[in-house]
Amino acid sequence: MMDTIKVGELGEQAAVDYLCKAGYDILERKFRRKIGEIDIIAKKNDIVVFVEVKTRRSEICGFPAEAVTYRKQQKIINTALCYLKQIDQNNACCRFDVIEIFLSQLNVIKYNHIINAFGK
Repeated sequence: MMDTIKVGELGEQAAVDYLCKAGYDILERKFRRKIGEIDIIAKKNDIVVFVEVKTRRSEICGFPAEAVTYRKQQKIINTALCYLKQIDQNNACCRFDVIEIFLSQLNVIKYNHIINAFGK
């Protein structure tokens, strides 16, 4: 049985692979600042995409995206603003996505990419 850290790492790598296959360029992984963390920062068609990845082995505790609460969204938004300021792109076109990763008992991966999941 995998612990939650390994499940999360597996899910994030699966999300990166999925995004690359879908034509996204990965700019950053695990972008951390005091105010928060962004799992993946990617770019496609001149849009900077901030991606929160949630991985689950079952739906007993609900769907993965339900864990991206309003408070978590605000942390991601503020961290994204920090990133945009750091790269001197305060006016960049951006959006916030959530990728749900479902792992079966046989480690078969299913994806649910929620585009523009939250934000202003």
